[in-house]
Amino acid sequence: MNPEFSRRLALAHVPAEGVAMRLEAAASDREALSRRLGLLALHVLQADLRLIPDEEGAILVTGRLTAELEQECGVTLVPVHQSVAEEVAWRLLPEGVEPSDGEDDPDDIESEQGVADLGEALAQQLSLAIDPYPRAPGAALPEGVDDRETHGPFAALLKLRRP
Repeated sequence: MNPEFSRRLALAHVPAEGVAMRLEAAASDREALSRRLGLLALHVLQADLRLIPDEEGAILVTGRLTAELEQECGVTLVPVHQSVAEEVAWRLLPEGVEPSDGEDDPDDIESEQGVADLGEALAQQLSLAIDPYPRAPGAALPEGVDDRETHGPFAALLKLRRP
């Protein structure tokens, strides 16, 4: 896969005292990402990050991702604006370091040959932060329709329910 918003970082190039950086997606990156994520538009995607090496050779990354985007309303199909602001907490792992699976641990991002892709990690975090069922203000399903009852894996079983 060739990521739309690739920002590769060699872990060995992060200084011992750490470094701050801002990643910002260019218009072509945002356009490609909006197609991948099924968005009408991705107006802004940026992150302010702080990278600090730890004693295991991993890089601790903290910061904030922000995005401005438009999606289609799930009911009316009109554009719905969404602002995203997410805290970033990652651990970039050098090869040979096992990911941790603690609930409160930062997300582990494995590197290939000592290089991690911060842009792709941001794109994946954005994909998880986007509202999966956007609705325009005032948009509602027609009277008597409950989308929880009529859709999903158990919808057919609901029809068999006895009154």
